[in-house]
Amino acid sequence: MAHRNNISDEHPEDGPPVFAARLLPHRSLSRQGFILVMIFVAATCLTSGFIFMIAGAWPVFAFMGLDVLIIWLAFTINYRAGRASEEIAVWPHDVLVRQISPSGRIVEHRFNPFWTRFTVNRHDEIGITRMHLHGQGRDIDIGSFLNPPDRESFAAEFGQALATVKAR
Repeated sequence: MAHRNNISDEHPEDGPPVFAARLLPHRSLSRQGFILVMIFVAATCLTSGFIFMIAGAWPVFAFMGLDVLIIWLAFTINYRAGRASEEIAVWPHDVLVRQISPSGRIVEHRFNPFWTRFTVNRHDEIGITRMHLHGQGRDIDIGSFLNPPDRESFAAEFGQALATVKAR
């Protein structure tokens, strides 16, 4: 993974950021939980597969094994996507958005806070469905992997920090 500075070290002349957050996708199943689920799925599929094999329907056993493989693959892909993150910081003269992909690739976006607009799209029943920053001819999504309550709290805090910096 590429070298990253600590966000608080970005602008030593301006001091610590007015706002700093690291956004991480939520994963409700721990590694140990994943292992337990896979043991349960494998045991259930293998037991069912053996019953079908004894009854003479041996191809079902192979499909049960395929089910276990597909479920394991789905969880693996999900956990890989969970390694993505975003680091967002606001200083009096700079807004930094650092997006980190699951593979570790880093893309940085910098905005002038006075010319940056933070907008949210809302749905009546769901809440915030999209958050994005506009500025300097760019429009980027932020926090797309957050759940609705986390989007609400982030939007409130980030919007307040941006308004505070603009008021100075």
